[in-house]
Amino acid sequence: MARPWTRPADARAWLDKRWQSGALLTAFAEGEQWQPLSIPLRGPAAGEIAGRLAETQQWAAEWARAGRGPLRVEYKKVGGREVGANLIPGRAWIDDYDRAWELLGVRAQVRSFNSVAAATAERCPRLVPWVIRRPMQALRLADGWDKLLATVGWIDERQSPGMYLRQVDVPGVDTKFIERHRSVLAELLDLQLDCDRIDQDATDFATRYRFRRKPGYVRFRSPGFAGFSELTVRTDEFAAPPPGARRAYVVENEITYLAFPLPGAAIVIFGGGYAVDVLEPLGWLADLDLVYWGDVDTHGFAILNRLRHRFGHARSMLMDRATLLAHRDQWVTEPRPTAAVLDLLDAEESELYRDLANGSFGPPVRLEQERIRFAAIERALENLDGTPVAETLAPARAQ
Repeated sequence: MARPWTRPADARAWLDKRWQSGALLTAFAEGEQWQPLSIPLRGPAAGEIAGRLAETQQWAAEWARAGRGPLRVEYKKVGGREVGANLIPGRAWIDDYDRAWELLGVRAQVRSFNSVAAATAERCPRLVPWVIRRPMQALRLADGWDKLLATVGWIDERQSPGMYLRQVDVPGVDTKFIERHRSVLAELLDLQLDCDRIDQDATDFATRYRFRRKPGYVRFRSPGFAGFSELTVRTDEFAAPPPGARRAYVVENEITYLAFPLPGAAIVIFGGGYAVDVLEPLGWLADLDLVYWGDVDTHGFAILNRLRHRFGHARSMLMDRATLLAHRDQWVTEPRPTAAVLDLLDAEESELYRDLANGSFGPPVRLEQERIRFAAIERALENLDGTPVAETLAPARAQ
């Protein structure tokens, strides 16, 4: 097969790769002098011209038109016995930024980038290196760049301790705008703010920039608060266990939490699938007998393992092989089982976890806690403390 000849469109595609990488705009923004770019052209060999004369003439005409601007075409001499010596296109040159913008058809984008760079230099000079380093991202953000600069400037100049992100008062900017642009705002704020205003160890946006986070809440039932079947309190204000509580049960399923037959000296906490996040701030749980009950599946054991990294004394309830096998007709499929290494399970839990992860029971098995017979819950509670279930408090009323 004949090798393809280089066309003007190929030269544009070659230059476009440099444009898309941002290299051209970065050099332009840094004031670098243009270094003429040379593109070698693959065309007909001397021996091909006679046999492909019409194609050669058409190809040469394309380059002649391209050479009238913005490309400069350099010609080379090729010879042949049949057609004699000929000058054909041998190399294309791009001689300056303006011709590059014309070839690519990006003059409007360059004007937009110049506007972004100028506004940044005027309003937030510390961010200029970001614009130069990320020119294509800056272009993509051009329509909202004024709002981004205004947001960064407001936080830098007007934020005070104890504020929520909702209090950022910039026209056209709300918390949804901040959430959509969280990643780029983080990069910009890291450059704009003084180091002592950034919490380098924080894992979320609000905390990193010294805003108050939306508070966490703990939903629980306890006989220690007369007149209330259940309560929801802010986590940071839940500084001590309810009066008389010696044990804490953590239950993931809501209706099971509501129906849980709560002994008198205990508290039951609704995990809601996020048990560790709910419990981690409650340091006083270290002084209580802590019992975790989750689904019997790989993720249930993963949550238990993570909980033990915070509260090493936590034990499990109804997360054993006997409970699983006794409810075989209630099994469902776990959609995305994990096979992570869990280092804080006991021997029996580890063995069951491995069997679940390895598919020893067939397709990935899950026994959800709401599918476990209520009599099994009552027996488990009696086994934990020897208290007959008839002496426990009534379940909570459904809300």
